Amino acid sequence: MTLKRTPLYEQHLAHQAKMVDFAGWEMPIEYQGIIAEHKQVRAAAGLFDVSHMGAIMISGPQAEELLQLLVTSDVSTAHEQQVVYTLMCTEDGGVIDDFIAYKFSSDKWLLVVNAANKDKDLNWIRQHQLPESQVDDASDDYAILALQGPKAEAILQTLCPDDLSRLKPFRFLPESTVAGRPALISRTGYTGEQGFEIYLAPQDASHVWQELLRAGGEDIAPIGLGARDTLRFEAKLPLYGQEIGPDITPLEAGLHMFVNLDKEKFIGQDALKQQAASGPPRRLVEFEMQGRGVARSGYPVQKDGRTIGHVTSGSYAPTLEKNIGLALIETAYAQAGETIDILVRKRTIPARIGQGLFYRRRRRAKK
Repeated sequence: MTLKRTPLYEQHLAHQAKMVDFAGWEMPIEYQGIIAEHKQVRAAAGLFDVSHMGAIMISGPQAEELLQLLVTSDVSTAHEQQVVYTLMCTEDGGVIDDFIAYKFSSDKWLLVVNAANKDKDLNWIRQHQLPESQVDDASDDYAILALQGPKAEAILQTLCPDDLSRLKPFRFLPESTVAGRPALISRTGYTGEQGFEIYLAPQDASHVWQELLRAGGEDIAPIGLGARDTLRFEAKLPLYGQEIGPDITPLEAGLHMFVNLDKEKFIGQDALKQQAASGPPRRLVEFEMQGRGVARSGYPVQKDGRTIGHVTSGSYAPTLEKNIGLALIETAYAQAGETIDILVRKRTIPARIGQGLFYRRRRRAKK
């Protein structure tokens, strides 16, 4: 199979990236090393190519009505130029995908979806399409850069005429410029740091990438998908196929705040209402390893020799300097302070369930 390439492929090679197959795309997994890149984003700024993400445009007089039917959030309360994180479920409450949705107007929404799920998402949306709505695959219209870290705003501001300090989290500028090229800029990201995502015409991506690296100097570096995963994990941000998926509901994953059970009908609502009433049979918990070893996705979780669930994500957390993880386990054992065992290569390592174990960015006082 021939792998797809983003408009920044040559830039990655120029920076000696290690390239891998990621959801059918040839993408940079690392440049200087995952730990070093992770710390770069936490300390200063990192630049990511996320142009492999899928983009779906829903437009027309029934665009918002269609989206309202498809997702768990109440998108009718969103303002123009607001970004909404939400989930799309099956009738039984399993997650088809999670994504962010950009509201240009009630007649125009852009969904940015997981690369591996784009075709599946498109088919699902079109199956439920309303007469006065249009659904288009807009993936080829955009290259997407993510600029993340505490120095991201200062770097981007040197190349952007708009006052970025006025752009609030989960808001976007639909018509801005970066380094003289037209861009949509949103204050969003997947690292737990402040930062931005920049949507460009594919032919403008290399120019803007190079200008951002030039403007940032020693404060910026290109970052691969390896560090993107450790950063999102350390900040306890869910990953499709691990914390959520077709056999995991948003309620089991602890994403209650993104599920509005009281809004008008949406797909999966009845199943989720039933689960909310009876209580989810499983819960996602945080844990810290008590012995030597790193928990990995899929490792069994045991209690008194019986399997009670599995690890969804686990890693050494570079900023926190400890081995932590997330696990989906039977609700009866999902209490803070409870000890569980992680089965790592045929040996059990104790771990303790806790709360607040993951990274939270400190808010810096305004000068």
